[in-house]
Amino acid sequence: MHYSKLALACIAAVAALAGCGKQSSDIKVGHVGPITGGIAHLGKDNENGARLAIEQANEAKIKLGGKEVKFVLVAEDDQADPKVGTTVAQKLVDAKVAGVVGHLNSGTSIPASPLYNGAGIPVISGSATNPKLTEQGFKTQFRVVGRDDQQGPAIASYLANNNKPKTVAVIDDATAYGEGIANEVEKTLKAASIAVLPREKGTDKTTDWKAVLTKLKGRNPDAIFYGGMDATGGPLMKQGRELGITAAFAFGDGACTEEMAKLAGLAAEGLLCSQAGIPVAAADKGFLDAYKKKFNVDPILYAPFTYDAANLLIAAMKKADSPDPAKYLPELAKLTYKGATGEISFDAKGDRRDAEMTIFTMQGGKIVPLAVIKGGKTIPFAQFGK
Repeated sequence: MHYSKLALACIAAVAALAGCGKQSSDIKVGHVGPITGGIAHLGKDNENGARLAIEQANEAKIKLGGKEVKFVLVAEDDQADPKVGTTVAQKLVDAKVAGVVGHLNSGTSIPASPLYNGAGIPVISGSATNPKLTEQGFKTQFRVVGRDDQQGPAIASYLANNNKPKTVAVIDDATAYGEGIANEVEKTLKAASIAVLPREKGTDKTTDWKAVLTKLKGRNPDAIFYGGMDATGGPLMKQGRELGITAAFAFGDGACTEEMAKLAGLAAEGLLCSQAGIPVAAADKGFLDAYKKKFNVDPILYAPFTYDAANLLIAAMKKADSPDPAKYLPELAKLTYKGATGEISFDAKGDRRDAEMTIFTMQGGKIVPLAVIKGGKTIPFAQFGK
């Protein structure tokens, strides 16, 4: 009897603590990206961008509905795997997050999106570029980067105009992202009357490309485009040069990183690649300095965009004076926001209006911007900065 009284007293104490209002002022914001596996460096970069925004928001002591709130980042690892992507999306839905930044990959973002939509949770990707993501009609889905049907034509047109290839080989990694961007590149090249060889395929785990490359060498293409990530693109380029292939190599944003120089060594020199947005170096200086100070490294690729994505969720909550997704989602859809990557507003599909594309090359192991494409115009990077 004495024991049960004690137990009841404990329960009452816990209940009293829970009722202090401390708990209710925590607002959970999810982040999803691959934190393990071949592209963990990119997943961590994305997570860092979101984390910095959350920490700065907490320092600003934001009030919603008249009381000070604390934002909590709930970070999940989807391993760039579609099945894991839906599992962690459900986990965030069950955790009742107020919004989500992510996922990194189109291949995980697309299958996760119906789960967030069903729960009415706003989600903003800072890096998923496959058009299908925002073509599903979900009012909860946004992105702050451009799409592959903008990015593919950008890199393909640059390659066609500058390298003037007669024949191009196109390879993809069989993911939603890799295949999607490869299709857009192929379409643009064919429209420019450039011969495209029959498609070659690998996977997002392929590191031995010798059979594919030996076959292509016999066909002597002037350029090779690969739709996939740096973890597989680096070995592809290295092995291509080892086999004596002299073709120009071009890539989308997934392989537009300095990791390519680590994976391919000197073979990476001169590659062409695109990013769906402005270069990291052109992001807001305040953001770049704060990121470096906090994480002791420079951002790699999409951290400025995930930083903006997290800040957009918070800005919409402030506008609605509520973290309730049903209340702040309409504000998010019509927001115009000045972020680290420039001015952001969304069209009816949830895509960023007038998104830039940047073309890069590899020089001395560094990814160097060559030109920015905005509104169909190609601007040399030196002029864009001005």
